[in-house]
Amino acid sequence: MSNFLLRRVTTLIFLLLGVSALGFAILQLAPGGPLSLLAQTGQMSQEDLNRLAVQMGLNDPMPMQYLRWLTHMLEGDWGRSYRDQLPVLEIIGSRIGATLLLMVTSTIIAVSLGVWVGVMSGVRRGGKFDTATSVTLVALVSVPTFWLGLVVIYIFSVKLQWLPAGNRQTPGDGSFLDIARHLVLPALVLAMVNVTVWSRYMRASVIGAISQDYVRTARAKGLSEFQVLWRHVIPNSALPMISIAGMQLPAQLGGALVTETVFTWPGMGRLFMDSLNYRDYPVVLGILMFTAVLTLLGSLLADICYAIADPRVRPT
Repeated sequence: MSNFLLRRVTTLIFLLLGVSALGFAILQLAPGGPLSLLAQTGQMSQEDLNRLAVQMGLNDPMPMQYLRWLTHMLEGDWGRSYRDQLPVLEIIGSRIGATLLLMVTSTIIAVSLGVWVGVMSGVRRGGKFDTATSVTLVALVSVPTFWLGLVVIYIFSVKLQWLPAGNRQTPGDGSFLDIARHLVLPALVLAMVNVTVWSRYMRASVIGAISQDYVRTARAKGLSEFQVLWRHVIPNSALPMISIAGMQLPAQLGGALVTETVFTWPGMGRLFMDSLNYRDYPVVLGILMFTAVLTLLGSLLADICYAIADPRVRPT
């Protein structure tokens, strides 16, 4: 197990270095930057801009700039925002709570609904429930997230006026119930994007488990279908879901980007879009690295949990 962890951590480190180098190069080659923002104000001459470029090291070769940025990042200095001059880590820290709240809530909804639908569809394979849910879920996954969000806002906020259309809380309120009311729509939209994946994988896993010898043996011993389902089918079908959980983290982060923009939810997704619009590249790069770390850690945690849950695949 220790050798497995060492290999995985070493691989993750090299992957992070690759992501950081590629992301830094792309943003360096993109138009804009701190000098372009200053030039647009018209308050600085070209000589002043050139002097600032030298002081900031913008004229240095790209590999030198990357090594300097990487060194500072490893020391805990992720740079400062071009827009408001605040530290990047401070800006990300002020938004990560909202994103985690949205992701955790939507994940609970997606996993609960997806696993239930998957189990029922697998047990009743080819039945009316299986057909109806398959058609519904295919329709949901085919709908763009932003369009689904706009439809939900139009129905529940504009027409019915049951729930707020956006933001995290009402100005001057911020109570638990107020935040919960603002959370319902974006969490449901983000969950609907992922419930199809959970249900389809769970359905396939249940169908595979039902045909195994241990299920036939359990039935031959006189166990009821309910006991067979909960003691044998579901526990064995749930093992592959651990690996799916690790792969779903990037999807959750990507979906949160669109969902937060549609619902003006003050999380990292909306911060990423705003930073791109303002060409605030230090913040964009910081979010990229933070997301990469979360994604790779999620994958590592999924591998560890799967090895613990199933000793047959436990590495030596």
